[in-house]
Amino acid sequence: MLQTEYKFGELHSLADQIQVAGDHPQFRRIFENANGGVVLLALKAGQKLDEHLAPAQLMVNVIEGSIEFTMLDKPHTITAGEFMLVGEGVPHRVLANADSKVMLVKVKS
Repeated sequence: MLQTEYKFGELHSLADQIQVAGDHPQFRRIFENANGGVVLLALKAGQKLDEHLAPAQLMVNVIEGSIEFTMLDKPHTITAGEFMLVGEGVPHRVLANADSKVMLVKVKS
């Protein structure tokens, strides 16, 4: 069953759906079902997500800003307009180099 606050056919600005705020990274689910979903992540410069395993196959797409995405102990700088694919179960961590907004597309195998 699809879970979302949005209605099909409505137009939205992706970057406006989440704001960089607070002392912790912000998350906003766009939609989700048993096969995966789309989640937005907003981080202030210097905020991080500690190492964890990818819950699904991921597309990490930076909408605004710049992040250091470390996967399998290899750091990658991803800037606005760029994306990286990550396999399910792969360890990774994130550090915001600047105030950043990221779209995560999750696909479960």
